[in-house]
Amino acid sequence: MSKRSKPPIALYSALADTTRCRILEILKVAPTPVHVLTEAFSISRPAISRHLRVLKSAGLVAEVKKGRENVYAFRPAKLTPAKGWLDLIATAAEAETAKVEPEAVEVIIEKPAVVPKPAQPRKAKAKPIFKDEKQEEVSAAPAPSISQMGFDF
Repeated sequence: MSKRSKPPIALYSALADTTRCRILEILKVAPTPVHVLTEAFSISRPAISRHLRVLKSAGLVAEVKKGRENVYAFRPAKLTPAKGWLDLIATAAEAETAKVEPEAVEVIIEKPAVVPKPAQPRKAKAKPIFKDEKQEEVSAAPAPSISQMGFDF
């Protein structure tokens, strides 16, 4: 197996369903006709046939017609690419783990940054229209809109 082999996605997809895994466990014992497989599950025969079609397209199951029956058999040798790919990944992970030496880790605790308070709106002083008028503080907030004032047009 080459170093740059692709993962056998079709095999993993076929094995990603518990019903299909259970079918393989039954077929591991002996080749079995569809009607016997159907009795082992609480799903319909067409549903079992769909699962068998997925397993067959992945190469994990072989179909043989015997008279009016279709007998299915498990092909364990077809799992070899999946096992090889997993071994390749596991070996690479083990080699990488062996290279890494534990180092002392320095923990740095920083003081939390000071967050400035949001700016308060400035209060502007109104300019007197007449000399005798007192100056009042006026909020710099925008004037309310017509809809905020309650006018309906």
